[in-house]
Formats: sequence, structure tokens, C-alpha cells
Amino acid sequence: MKKVLITDDVHPLLISGLTARGYDCDYNPQITLENTRQIVEYYAGLVINSKIKADKSLLEKGSKLEFIARLGSGLEIIDLDEARACGITILSAPEGNCNAVAEHAVGMLLSLLNHLNRADREVRQLLWNREKNRGRELKGLTVGIIGYGHTGPAFSEKLSGFGVKVLAYDKFNPIETTLKHVNICDLKTIQNQADIISLHVSLNPSSHHLVDQAFIEGCAKPFILINTARGKAVRLEDLIWGLEKGKIVGACLDVFENEKPTTFSELEKDLYSRLYEMDQVILSPHIAGWTYESKERIAEVLLKKLDGAKKN
Repeated sequence: MKKVLITDDVHPLLISGLTARGYDCDYNPQITLENTRQIVEYYAGLVINSKIKADKSLLEKGSKLEFIARLGSGLEIIDLDEARACGITILSAPEGNCNAVAEHAVGMLLSLLNHLNRADREVRQLLWNREKNRGRELKGLTVGIIGYGHTGPAFSEKLSGFGVKVLAYDKFNPIETTLKHVNICDLKTIQNQADIISLHVSLNPSSHHLVDQAFIEGCAKPFILINTARGKAVRLEDLIWGLEKGKIVGACLDVFENEKPTTFSELEKDLYSRLYEMDQVILSPHIAGWTYESKERIAEVLLKKLDGAKKN
């Protein structure tokens, strides 16, 4: 019987589904990258999340690998060229958590515009600051969406009832939409018109540090930045510069350049401490796609794609 190594927490549906398809599953969500390297040669399938980097050396050791299933969307953790050379099928499930990411982005944005986090803290301290916490409405604002694969359209759909204008740009894929409030445009139009800029990009050379000082200075008016995509799409030092200069008036951040606080350099400690002190930012620990529903949906998507790959 062919074996599958599952290296992260998954919905039971994925295990039962793989078992029903004739695989013997080793469920080891605590396994390290090094331990995975040591035993990958015994497996036909590998289920991974961000902690397992399927680089060339790992793939070369996985001589029996037929497929790798990514729990989510980011394929930068897989050496795709080497995987193709080895005949390994790559499965991912961006459809599985795009709704969760979109809802999270809307939630962060509404909380930021209405100062909900700060107001909640103050009320608990018996402070009643109504004027200080006067909010701002979404209606009438222009939202620029950079990246229109799965989460971008989901986010624009969530915004459809708020009376906003959406500008959509994708460098790699032609955009098709039936949503009347969505306007397809180039990146410069977003920089010229957007009050809010939301990133929904994968990590690649063109998106690495996409938002840097030059990008920020190229925007015609102060804007709110939302990043629920990839932390390295935003250069932290330049983000803080923009926030301190008022060129970025607020930020909703679910992802960060370094998501392991115990490894912060001295410079990072300084930068993140400055970020954490800012009232105009809302932060969460890379959980935008991390819902109970998305966990099950990711399993469903991967099983369906595995079936399709086997037919082909």
C-alpha cells in the first residue's frame, strides 16, 4: 500500500479521504523539516504547510513521491522546477480558504476604520471617548486590489454591498468579472486613485517588496494598506516609514516579513516594537485563512484535485 506523510494539522476528512483512496496515512503534525528529510523516501504522497520546504534536496530524497499537497496556496515553499523534473504532481488549495481570507480582511478594515480595538480597550478602562473614536465609512471610498486570483475576487465580492469602487489589477492573469463595482486597471491607476490598497499576491520575484518606499511615494494620496497575502510583499522598514510620515494612514496586517519573533534581529526588534505601538494598525498572527470551515474546505479541494490528477 502506498504511504502518505501528513506533516501538519489537517481536517479528519483529508485522512479518511486518502485512506478511502487506498493510501496508508502517517499523520505527524509535529514532525520537523529535518525529520521529514530523513523519511521522505518511503512515501508516495506528502502533505505540507509552510514549515516544510520541499526544496531540491528534499525532492531528490523523495524518490517515490507521486504528489505533494499544499495546505493552502503558497507554492514558494516548493521547488516547482525540480518537482516537474521528478514527475511529481503539485496540488494546492487556494479555493479552500479564499473566503476566510476575504472575510478576515473586511473585518480588519472595518475595525480599523471604526477604531474598534482601541475603543474596546478604552471602555474596559472606564474611558468614554466618543469623539476620539469617531469612525469613517467605507461607502464612497476606492479600494485597489493587487492580485486577482482567488482571494482578490472573494474580497471584492464581500465589498459589493458597501458602496465602494474597486480597482482590480493582476500582473499575471487576465481578469474577468461580472461585478459592476469592479474596474479592471493597471497598477498606476490604483496608486493614483485608491484610498485603500489590499494585497492578494503570491510570493515571487515581482511581488517581493512590492510595497516599498518607491511604491508608497508613487501613491497620489495617503492610503490604508491591507496585507493578508505574503509578509515579504511589504518591506517592513518602508511600511513603518510610510506610517510615521502619514503617507500610509492605517494598516491591516495578517502577515509579516518575519513571523518568528524569537528570531528577530536587533533591527527587527526595533522595527516591530515601533509597529506594535501604533494605534493606526491592526495585527493578527497569519490567521486570515485559518477558520474551521476553511480547514474542511481545503481537505475537500485537495481530495478533488487528487482525483482529477489520477484521471489524467
